[in-house]
Amino acid sequence: MGRQRARPQKEVMMQDNLLSLEEKIAHLTRMVDDLSEIVAKQADQIDLLSRRVGLLMERAAEGMADNGTIPLTDQRPPHW
Repeated sequence: MGRQRARPQKEVMMQDNLLSLEEKIAHLTRMVDDLSEIVAKQADQIDLLSRRVGLLMERAAEGMADNGTIPLTDQRPPHW
């Protein structure tokens, strides 16, 4: 009789553990999906900002060239 009671209790515990693991997996899957979306958006923002910085650098270099000065990117640092 003692064994018959232990078996259903073990099965209940295993089912509870399985349910708990399934819930954790579902939450982690959702979190990974959310983070993936955030990373994709950040990559787009980084690309946009990189293009803008490049354009600003070009404009600054053109402005300096028009004034007869050398763009800073071509000058040696003062400590050299």
